[in-house]
Amino acid sequence: MVPGRFALIRVGAPGRRSPGVGLDAWIRSRPCARSPFCSSARMSPPYRVRAFRRAAAVIDELSPGELARLARDGGLGDLPGIGKVTALVVNESLMGEVPTYLRRMRATAGTELDAETAELRAALKGDLHSHSDWSDGGSPIEEMARAAIALGHDYLALTDHSPRLTVAKGLSAERLERQLDEVAALNERLAPFRILTGIEVDVNLDGSLDQQPELLDRLDVVVASVHSKLRMGAEDMTRRMVTAIADPRVDVLGHCTGRVVRAGGKRGVKRPESEFEAELVFEACRRFSVAVEINSRPDRLDPPKRLMRLAYETGCLFAIDSDAHAPGQLDWQRNGCERAARCGIEADRIVNTWPLDRLLDWTRG
Repeated sequence: MVPGRFALIRVGAPGRRSPGVGLDAWIRSRPCARSPFCSSARMSPPYRVRAFRRAAAVIDELSPGELARLARDGGLGDLPGIGKVTALVVNESLMGEVPTYLRRMRATAGTELDAETAELRAALKGDLHSHSDWSDGGSPIEEMARAAIALGHDYLALTDHSPRLTVAKGLSAERLERQLDEVAALNERLAPFRILTGIEVDVNLDGSLDQQPELLDRLDVVVASVHSKLRMGAEDMTRRMVTAIADPRVDVLGHCTGRVVRAGGKRGVKRPESEFEAELVFEACRRFSVAVEINSRPDRLDPPKRLMRLAYETGCLFAIDSDAHAPGQLDWQRNGCERAARCGIEADRIVNTWPLDRLLDWTRG
C-alpha cells in the first residue's frame, strides 16, 4: 500500500487539465502499397514490409525481359535487396499463381465480428497510437495514413517514440520538429482526413516525460507509456505512473501493464504484468481525464479484462488503439473492440469514437 495513496492525485484542478491477386501491380509499382498491407495484416513484423519495398525498388529497375530471364533461371534471389521469400512471391506471381505468402495471409485473416464488436468497430473514427518508419515502424507516414483512410477512419495519430527509446529510433526534438513539418504538408494533400501530430512518450523513472515540454505542447495527442524498469516495485511504479498521468500534456496512458502475452517476434518471450496499484492509477486517469488505452496488438492485449472492468467502474475514458507498426496492423483495432464489448464499455466512453472537433477539444482542454 502506498502511504497517503490518494494524496498523489490531489493536485491540480478538477477535471480536464490544461488485380487478380494484386501482385502483378505490386511488381511494377512504387510504393509497393498492396503487398505491404497484405503482409502486415496479421502478425508479420515491419521488417517484412521493408523487405517487400526494397524488392519492389530493385525490380522496378529491371526490364520485363531481364525480370523474366532472372525468374526463369532462378537468379532473382541473387539480386541485392531480394531475399528468399520475396523472390518466391515474384516467381509465383509471374507464373500466374497466387503466391504462397498471400495464401497464408488470407488463410489467417480475421474472422467475422459479432454484433457487439462490429458496432464498436463501426463507431471508431480514428486511431490514437501508430508508428511510422521515422521510428520503429515499417512504412512511411503517408502509407500509414492512406491505409487508415481505406479502413474508413477520419483521423490517425502518428505517435512515434521519444528519444530515450534508442532501440526504436526514438525521435530527438529536432527530428520531431521535422516530422511536424512533413505531417503539415501531408495534411494539405489528404484533407479532409487528418494526421494528428503526436508521440508515444516514454515515462521516465521519476514520472517525467521524455521530450521537451514546449514540443509536447504543440502536439495533438500525447500517449505516455512505460517501457523500462517494468519490474520495479509496486509503490514506485504507482508513483511513477500517477506522476505522468497528472502531467497536463498527457492524453492517453499506453499499454498500462506492459505485458506480452504471445511469445515470438521482436519481443521474444512472454512478459508478466508490471505491478502497481490499479485503483489509484485509474482514479488518477479519471481525475485528470486521461484515457486508458485498450492496446489491440495481439502480443499485448493490454490491459487484461479484469483491469478494463475496474477502469470502467472507476469512470475512466478509453482509447481503442492498434499500436500499428505497419499499415495492415491498423485493423488490429478489432481485437480491442471485441475486448471492450466483452467488458460492457459503451462507445461514448471511447474517445476515438468522437468526431475530430470533440476529440481535439478534449486533448486541448
